[in-house]
Amino acid sequence: MSAGSTSLPVTTIYGLSTEGYNLASFMALKGAKVSVVDDSAGMAISVKPDVARTYPNVNALIEDGPLLAVEPIDLAINNAAYVFFAPRIRKTGPDVKIDLTSKFQDAVRHLKKNSSIIYAVPTGFGTNMENIALIEHITGLKIGKDLSYYYFPLNANITSGEVVHVGAYKSKQDMQLAKLLSSTDTRKKINFVDIGSLEIMHSIQTLNQYGVMSSIFEICRYIRDDETMAELSTKSFNEIYLDDIANGLYDLRAIGSSISGTSPLTYMVNGTVKSIEGYAKHLVDETRMMLKKLDLKASRTKVTIAWTVDQNEMRGDKLELLSSIANRLKDYIGEVETHRGSFDLYPTEKTMIVIACSKADLDNVISKNLNSDLIVIKAIPILQTID
Repeated sequence: MSAGSTSLPVTTIYGLSTEGYNLASFMALKGAKVSVVDDSAGMAISVKPDVARTYPNVNALIEDGPLLAVEPIDLAINNAAYVFFAPRIRKTGPDVKIDLTSKFQDAVRHLKKNSSIIYAVPTGFGTNMENIALIEHITGLKIGKDLSYYYFPLNANITSGEVVHVGAYKSKQDMQLAKLLSSTDTRKKINFVDIGSLEIMHSIQTLNQYGVMSSIFEICRYIRDDETMAELSTKSFNEIYLDDIANGLYDLRAIGSSISGTSPLTYMVNGTVKSIEGYAKHLVDETRMMLKKLDLKASRTKVTIAWTVDQNEMRGDKLELLSSIANRLKDYIGEVETHRGSFDLYPTEKTMIVIACSKADLDNVISKNLNSDLIVIKAIPILQTID
């Protein structure tokens, strides 16, 4: 253990997600005593510095399945001064809130007095105040007096950016939490703000980042003549992939579900979500049109969706979108499969079509199949094919 590590508080991360494990590894390498709760297995795993160095990500840890020190979930949470809530979310629609609430109840019922709970799941407006009421109901403890509550919406890379914003109940400053989240980068600043302020800041960032991209995809769906397609296909906006706009889908849905009634904001958020979901249908329809143009029979065609989606990331929307595209294609084409990182495609007598959903996936498909007879579709605003 590194020098000075005893000053770092004991911490538990609820959720064996990519974001949760990255956070645990980050803290373990700083010398903190950290456990990660695998709620599906009903146990907490101790993440020590040697584990963090040996397994750079949660996928490697799960695939290797090493024998690690474990303890019951209730003990791991009760012994922790700080508990981060970062589970894998795999439900969709109305079931999301039910599933999250169930897991959150499991996480907070074992909190000890004077500890802190950090909600790391992105939310819309007012969700954190609902969480606070739920905690007080379950534990009988008062937030701000017996327990501390923070909001910290996680991304996969927690060390990115120069300022880390943490939402704090009544803007409470916590230097111990700041130590846990700070890196050796002296430029990084831990900034505690009001919870409501961070909800708004995150919502603005989400809409700003993904609203523009979804608008580009939506507009380009209406281009039909070949001359316009050819002229615009080389523009920089046409290098945005499906993977890029899918990153914020969960966050958008969380914002939308927190807004009651109808308003311009409701239409803005829901319109962006529908645009992203609609592109999946558009991609399938255009693939079918391409088969007709090339006079290819569906029974003699094999489609592979090349999209490297992290199976263990906290947000499950990319996995849902990938499944939706695959199922839609299966309604029309005999053989459909998904590849998530391994792009060595086996020869077949069927015509092979590959849909590349990110720039990295496109590069991998091309580099590993240079001598193969493929038709590659780039999942970008104006669909392009590469023979």
